[in-house]
Amino acid sequence: MSRQEQKLKTRQNIINATFTLLDENRSLSAISLREVSRAAGIAPTSFYRHFKDMDDLGLTLVDEAGLALRQLMRQARRRIASGGGVIDTSVDTFIEFITANTNVFRLLLREHTGTSAAYRMAVLREIQHFIEELTDYIVEQQSLEHYLANLQAEAMVRLVFSAGAEALEADVKLRGEIGDRVKTQLRFVQLGTEAYKLKRRTDPPR
Repeated sequence: MSRQEQKLKTRQNIINATFTLLDENRSLSAISLREVSRAAGIAPTSFYRHFKDMDDLGLTLVDEAGLALRQLMRQARRRIASGGGVIDTSVDTFIEFITANTNVFRLLLREHTGTSAAYRMAVLREIQHFIEELTDYIVEQQSLEHYLANLQAEAMVRLVFSAGAEALEADVKLRGEIGDRVKTQLRFVQLGTEAYKLKRRTDPPR
């Protein structure tokens, strides 16, 4: 392994170790650099070879979480292309993600309304990226104008994130119930958008 590869591996170890330290009781602000270093198996002084400070690490974690969500959407699209229903497949994939990556999603939820303005803005950017990708997909699949597709995408993302927050601490049975409920709610949004589009076409101009 080259020196650069080793450096990248150590950096990723720090990121992964920090995610493992997060739980329902501990936010980023409650975790110290020394704890992160110990969990990653490095000396505290080595931390600074990879990140300027804990805030720099925190912003990187938000980026990583956002990237994981966008990769999730692409995974769902591949499943849909193989014959799965759009809403059912997307929600099932999302619930699977939360189950397997609880702390990743918890980070986004917590920092979305946290005390750090930098973290809040970073999470909002990641959510906006998610909305924009879904908007493009809706435009392509439903032949909607961009404005309506964006409104639909934003409503759907907010519903899914809210359901995800509820599902975080739920057991398997309750997660299934939450998933079924949000699937119905997403269909309401989709049908409502179609009805609104039709109404705009048939209403006489004012």
